[in-house]
Amino acid sequence: MEHYPTKELAEFIGKLGFDDIPPPVAHQVKLAFLDGLGCGLFGFSTPWGRIVAGLAQERSCRAEATVLGAGFKGDLEYTILANGTMIHSFDFDDYHNAKLHPASAVVPAALAVAESEKMSGKDLLTAVVAGYETMIRISLGTGPNASRLRGWHLTGTCGTFGAAAAVGRLKGLDAEKIQSALGLAGTQSSGLWAFNADGAMSKRFHPGKAGQSGLLAVLLAERGFVGPGQILEYHDGGFCRATSDDFHLDKITVGLGEDFEAGRVCIKPYACCGSIHSAIDAALSIRRKQPFSVEDIDSVNVYGSNVVKVQTGWDYQPTTVLQAQMSLKYSVAVALAEGNALVSQFTEDKIRDVDLVNLAGRVNFIVAPELDALYPRKFCNEVEIILKDGSRQRCRVDDPKGSPLNPMSEAEVIEKFTDLASVAGKGDQATAIIEQVMRLEQLPDVRTLTTLLA
Repeated sequence: MEHYPTKELAEFIGKLGFDDIPPPVAHQVKLAFLDGLGCGLFGFSTPWGRIVAGLAQERSCRAEATVLGAGFKGDLEYTILANGTMIHSFDFDDYHNAKLHPASAVVPAALAVAESEKMSGKDLLTAVVAGYETMIRISLGTGPNASRLRGWHLTGTCGTFGAAAAVGRLKGLDAEKIQSALGLAGTQSSGLWAFNADGAMSKRFHPGKAGQSGLLAVLLAERGFVGPGQILEYHDGGFCRATSDDFHLDKITVGLGEDFEAGRVCIKPYACCGSIHSAIDAALSIRRKQPFSVEDIDSVNVYGSNVVKVQTGWDYQPTTVLQAQMSLKYSVAVALAEGNALVSQFTEDKIRDVDLVNLAGRVNFIVAPELDALYPRKFCNEVEIILKDGSRQRCRVDDPKGSPLNPMSEAEVIEKFTDLASVAGKGDQATAIIEQVMRLEQLPDVRTLTTLLA
């Protein structure tokens, strides 16, 4: 039997209602939504966030939607670009084991459209779930490891689909037009890992551009512009074949509408690449059990997958904050030295600290076949610390803090949001924002929330 996942996804998106979403999934997505807003508010304080927000203010002709923390409204297109960039601005936003960050691509597109059209919180939450589910499933079907090893950044390449799904759901497009919108979104997909060469800002920008492209896809499809109806599966230029050597189309639709991948989103406790988190957990666990000083460490071995080695296991040289956030060796070193890996561990001064750079130089990454076989189903790593007295301590973590089997509590997510909002100068509004998000499905008009986010 022939398989047409693009059409099946479009039908799912067109029919999805709030009552179809299991309550635990809706709750987890609300927490991820709140987390994304916190990351976005904080993102306005970063140099790259201010650059894109400044562009949005300069280029916007209409006051349609709120730019997070910036005090103005912009055109939909530029608001989405700015908010997506800001949510992903410090690699602190949510992720899924499909190797992508859903909030940064989906939330800005859905929130901007819902605000501009005075829609309800229930409509917004339904659209966000549709976007998460679409984006994650397409990545799983593409084969995240294979696509990543070809140099694609899946948050960018799959984010266009997620944003289009969310906006298409909000606008009430029928399945045929949503299918066209998915086609137009996919043909705009982009995002390359070349930023790892020098820690460039382009990684931050990918989900913002994906959200902007997803909006454009829907606006065109809504007007009758026809996109490729088999964008995912077509043998010549279909997304999966074009971006991966190991794709599995069945993973896009298996359990669709019944088993929600959106409920498996991970919320980050550390401000660095999610593939590093289990190594940080393991290192901190050893540190708690056997206190020692940095000077006592002879070397550190981290065992994990080949993809993690390619993505984060290279020798650390301090260049930019992003370079440090993508470096397993620096992230493990700073966690061992300071007991955490938060915003304050990734400042321009900190990433150049001579002692931390030296410690990072004593961290080795070794591919372990057993762990390689588990990744990315499990974002697992094992850490071995060798002290100068010859003693060794090992710890393996398969499910890092923040993942579905080891989740952050609601209180921890709220604390993270409050901290980020306070840094962004939104401490006074934090409690009100949290209250609005946690009862999002009860809001008759999302502008009661967006007013607090300006």
